Amino acid sequence: MADDTPADPARFLVRGRLENLPRRRADRDLVLRWVAQGVLPLEEPVGERALTGRLAGLARDPVGLRRELVEAGLVTRTRDGAEYWRTRVTEFDPL
Repeated sequence: MADDTPADPARFLVRGRLENLPRRRADRDLVLRWVAQGVLPLEEPVGERALTGRLAGLARDPVGLRRELVEAGLVTRTRDGAEYWRTRVTEFDPL
């Protein structure tokens, strides 16, 4: 991309919801960064139920999406999975 404007992840939404993650890795990573920034403030712990509720408002599979966020390294969780927090800044964060 020639400019500094991030690609628009909204193109992957269906009527404002994420029905499926994109297959292409670059698109999937873009959407995951956008979701992480939208549901979790930086370094603010959130309980598992609260995070799943936030993701349910956005996605068809909130539990799978939560797992994807952790596997992508965008969200960290306690060993028992009781709390989640975001530690990575994305291009969607206001600077």
